[in-house]
Amino acid sequence: MTVPAHLVPVTLLTGFLGAGKTTVLNHLLRQPGMAGTVVLMNEFGAVPLDHLLVERIDENFVLLESGCICCTVRGDLARSLRDLFMRRLRRQLPALDRVVIETTGLADPAPVIFTLMKDFFIAERYRLDGVVTVVDGVFGVARLACQPEAVKQVAMADRLLLTKGDQASSAALDALEALLSGLNPAAPRLRVVAGQVDPAVLLDCGLWSPATKTADVARWLADEAVLAQARARPNPYAPRKNALPAEPDRHDASTHAFVVRISEPVAWGEFSTALDLLQGLKGAQLLRVKGIVNVRGESRPRVIQCVHHLRYPDATLPAWPDDDRDTRLVFIVRDLERDIVDKAFACFCVAHAEGPGR
Repeated sequence: MTVPAHLVPVTLLTGFLGAGKTTVLNHLLRQPGMAGTVVLMNEFGAVPLDHLLVERIDENFVLLESGCICCTVRGDLARSLRDLFMRRLRRQLPALDRVVIETTGLADPAPVIFTLMKDFFIAERYRLDGVVTVVDGVFGVARLACQPEAVKQVAMADRLLLTKGDQASSAALDALEALLSGLNPAAPRLRVVAGQVDPAVLLDCGLWSPATKTADVARWLADEAVLAQARARPNPYAPRKNALPAEPDRHDASTHAFVVRISEPVAWGEFSTALDLLQGLKGAQLLRVKGIVNVRGESRPRVIQCVHHLRYPDATLPAWPDDDRDTRLVFIVRDLERDIVDKAFACFCVAHAEGPGR
């Protein structure tokens, strides 16, 4: 299949508790660029309250049933998306140009992505445009040090918003940016004050660019940024100097990104086998994989995207984005040594993995 640009784009707005998602959402809903957008808001708890803080501009707002979107209300999410599409088909909605899903602060983004891909009705009509993660500019470093959910939300993001720019010091924001660049160097970072952000910067952050009507591979893949960060980053598995025996575990220490580059065209079956092997054995540690693949005998590149054990439907770009014909894969992993990934591809493909010291 080709890049599904005609499908309704879905933006997942996530971030840990108190990071400022509601403030960002309130600002977005007042922007002309959000016309035709439907918001689905999830809350956790017996008495949902956060939705009362969101300014409802019109009827295009759905509060999902109480429960965490990553488990108990996945069926509710699927029903809501199906209902939205049918309402638009019956012209009960003036437009359905985009959907924004705001998750709870404790939500794992992966099950939402699973729903978008595994439900046949939804996968034929919607596409995940991107994950936008809101990070607390004041408490973000502390959250990432002790909350694995916050680390995962950052690692899976396409955009990172550093909130409370008017409350946090420049030094604190610089330290947070340095930490985020290590966790997810491919995601652009934007400092935000009072939730004020331009929808054009925040949305349309996936592979498909509505402005050019083409696939913006360089922006989406950002492999050069990942490679530069990987070369500068110390080995996350090396013993830390001066570490104390009782020092608490840092969840961000073993989350890192790297690039695998394969210079020769690959046989699709062999490449898929290597990827299947990785996903089958190490899927829990594969937070995100994305890339373009030069398949032997094919003139156009294939796009691959994976989250844990799940692979997105195969897509083919209309043409190569530049003169570089190498297969380029960006991995964001947790508790997984890069040598394991290199060996998996070396078993089936002639691979050269670029990274620190290579």
